[in-house]
Amino acid sequence: MNTIVIIGIICLIAGFVLVGVEMVVPGFGLPGISGIVALVAGIFLTADTIESGIRITVIVIVILGILMTIIMGFLSQKKFKSPIILDTDVKAGIPLNSSDLDYLLNKEGMAATDLKPAGKGDFEGIELDVFSEGQYIKKGSKIIISRISQNRLMVKKK
Repeated sequence: MNTIVIIGIICLIAGFVLVGVEMVVPGFGLPGISGIVALVAGIFLTADTIESGIRITVIVIVILGILMTIIMGFLSQKKFKSPIILDTDVKAGIPLNSSDLDYLLNKEGMAATDLKPAGKGDFEGIELDVFSEGQYIKKGSKIIISRISQNRLMVKKK
């Protein structure tokens, strides 16, 4: 074996490793591009004729398919953590009852946005999502929290 063929084999091995890294890490970045370049360089450096180049290319594609199957098999198991798959539960927070918001009843504030009927109200510097009781209320109007319905703060114009 001459030196060029050895360098070609090293390029092929490095290309497989880099493409394997790209299959695990999301996105099309430096490992994927470098792996493709290394694989192409390895094919050109190891092939003597066009026929052997085609044969090596087919072998590389088959090996990449096997590599992808193995990596996807490992990532689908719970033992390996994938950067692509979210494995933690997303919780919405503490569920509130309407009675938990009773302290806000009759609180006076100002419409931070137009209420048509939903919008934001400013109550002592704190913006809350509020709903008017059906009527349009302009931004800057004085409002009061009149009732709480299904964890929604219902307001009316003062």
